[in-house]
Amino acid sequence: MNATRRYDLDWLRVGVFALLIFYHVGMFFVPWGWHLKNDVIYPELRWPMLFVNQWRLPILFVISGMGTYFAYSYRTPGRYALERLGRLGIPLVFGMLVIVPPQVYTERLAAGAFQGSYWEFLAGPAFSGVYPEGNISWHHLWFLPYLLLFSLVLARPFRRLRDRPGRLVGWVRRRLRSPWGWLVFILPLYIYEALMEPFFNVTHALIGDWFALANFGTLFFYGFVLTAAGKDFWDFAIRYRGRNLLIGILSFAALLVLWQFPDTALRHFTEAGLKVLNLWTWIFILFGYAAVYLNRPSNLLRYCNRAVYPFYILHQTLTVGIAYFLMHTNLGLPAEFGILSLGTFGGSLLIYHFLIRPLRVLHPLFGLKARKPGKEPAGRLVSE
Repeated sequence: MNATRRYDLDWLRVGVFALLIFYHVGMFFVPWGWHLKNDVIYPELRWPMLFVNQWRLPILFVISGMGTYFAYSYRTPGRYALERLGRLGIPLVFGMLVIVPPQVYTERLAAGAFQGSYWEFLAGPAFSGVYPEGNISWHHLWFLPYLLLFSLVLARPFRRLRDRPGRLVGWVRRRLRSPWGWLVFILPLYIYEALMEPFFNVTHALIGDWFALANFGTLFFYGFVLTAAGKDFWDFAIRYRGRNLLIGILSFAALLVLWQFPDTALRHFTEAGLKVLNLWTWIFILFGYAAVYLNRPSNLLRYCNRAVYPFYILHQTLTVGIAYFLMHTNLGLPAEFGILSLGTFGGSLLIYHFLIRPLRVLHPLFGLKARKPGKEPAGRLVSE
């Protein structure tokens, strides 16, 4: 299979990361724990966030696995591993040293745990102890070490699978030629959700985060093998997108009803099944509709595709910083949500467009690949 560029995947990646910014803005207003909380909490906001939360991270890991498949059309495992270390490892270290400390400083100020300037914080406790007891953290950048680990561990198996698809890819293709064969992929996800999640809460600490490692690692692997299945996968996603949309709506509605009942063993195992069905269905829904309506290039996509990684690295520091000055204002949800969203997007855009984009020395720090101006590599995904 030739590595043909999938513009729909680029659009999905840009869209999901944009949704992540709105999600983090919403975390300031809902009852769930977050770095800063508004004085006034709006519990009703958690319902749309619960809907998005079912599939926003899973689809990112699937798309990342797909990008790996395309990357192997022109890379060896060794070269791929080195590029992963550069594009994921360097931004992670830079983020932990430069981008995340202002967030921790703001948290400590808001909690009354530190008094003084930011420079005093940097010279003192900024790099002592591991968060949350200490101050060293990767905060929202946790996605990078997980993706780096999966990429390095699976580098050689993926290369062999890319070169010799064999029985596994054949089996995947046969499942996708059946109207309901796609559901077999949720079985491992159900086992994790039903039997691991109660004992291993998601911590984003990497070490000991067994449920997240198993769940996200499997989704990353699924992204690779689904892309290896080629036309069978895309045909399935497109053909059954309407049916899947109905299943997705009904499964989330069932979750909303189930969450009104007391937490019992029966509810837990039922909820686990509905959750994995819902997330897997919405992943296929998004792929199906994106393949029909978004698989075309544009200048806007070219710009957004380049900007999405720097936006991801920058955004939460801006969100937390602006939220610190909003938390006691009581302006109301529409005004505060709007200010926080516009400030985060606008600040990220200004920093990217006028600082990061023209200064090539900054590109490795934000995971940007070197390229000739105006050129877009054929057959590649920016998520590679």
